Amino acid sequence: MNYFSSNFKLGILGGGQLGKMLLSETRKFDIQTYVLDPSMDAPCQYGATHFFIGDLMDFDIVYEFGKKVDLLTIEIENVNLDALDKLEADGLKVFPSPKTLRLIQNKGIQKDFYVENQIPTAAFKRFVDLDGLKSAVTSSLTSTLKTSCVEMPFVWKAAQFGYDGNGVKVVRSISDLENLPNVECIAEQMVPFKNELAVIVARSVSGEVKTYPVVEMEFHPEANQVEYVICPARIDYNNAKKANEIALKVSTAYNHVGLLAVEMFQTHDEEILVNEVAPRPHNSGHYSIEASYTSQFENHLRAILDLPLGSTDSKVAGIMVNLVGADGFYGNVIYENIEKIMAIKGVTPHIYGKKETRPFRKMGHVTIVNEDMNEVRRIAEEVKNTIRVISKK
Repeated sequence: MNYFSSNFKLGILGGGQLGKMLLSETRKFDIQTYVLDPSMDAPCQYGATHFFIGDLMDFDIVYEFGKKVDLLTIEIENVNLDALDKLEADGLKVFPSPKTLRLIQNKGIQKDFYVENQIPTAAFKRFVDLDGLKSAVTSSLTSTLKTSCVEMPFVWKAAQFGYDGNGVKVVRSISDLENLPNVECIAEQMVPFKNELAVIVARSVSGEVKTYPVVEMEFHPEANQVEYVICPARIDYNNAKKANEIALKVSTAYNHVGLLAVEMFQTHDEEILVNEVAPRPHNSGHYSIEASYTSQFENHLRAILDLPLGSTDSKVAGIMVNLVGADGFYGNVIYENIEKIMAIKGVTPHIYGKKETRPFRKMGHVTIVNEDMNEVRRIAEEVKNTIRVISKK
């Protein structure tokens, strides 16, 4: 198949910011892009060759969209997998495959997969719905038999459809379970960790594999969202090596094609535990656009098109700062003080094109690069404290 022909059509399920950044890399290759997203205001609406509006969970819509393209990929895993199965059976190349996505889309199945493949992860229990979890929590408070109980504190996670901190809640008392949706979920043991890490693995159709350096993630305490991604992670060589080896083990077990972001905890006892994975470009790899020889988005394309993977090495130290909606602001977005951060050497803003802001909504990110890690961290703090994502009140 000639990927450098104007007749080649790449389909992308999802038209958010990940898709937008992926589209910027497709311009290096002479291919057409088809994007499907449920929102007419999706960031990809202007960058795609053809943009379609439709429900990603609707079988007929996804199937008919897939028939328009030569190869299909995703920028979000919440898509109709039955439609992908049918398209794959019809001969369409789908990466990552629906088989891989079935093991990842549901967090309960994802956790079971780690146990079955001897991949270290935090202890957990699965529940059909919130009512079942509440019963188990109540039992832990009243019973001496702990086999079916859940002891607090723990982390509640919705089994499906969580994103950007939504679908995750720390439960320290039974009252914390109130107002949560009555859906399939897991209760995960709280892990006393000192670092949250991530490794992005690129795997091509032919099986070539490369990993990006281990990154360190700093989270917002309220929103459960990444505030900073720091590359390279400020950990010693042995722990970085261990994290990289675990990420490769996870990648091999899934046998994915494309990118796989493996999020991990580093405990105070120097254990590395897998938290969860994403089979697509990921927030933890945004720094790579400016800091790496090959961005995660270009390597995703190279992998699914079965082209040689690009170098994943970093040119300089990099930090990514997420731009999220300021608390208390709703409506048409304003990026206050963006001109001030753009005056700083090594600072590059990426605005996603979402028209309306709300508290903690991801609206963009800023990459800071510098040869000195201490300096890049100082500038990142300055950027974080200078720019605000607000709206007119």
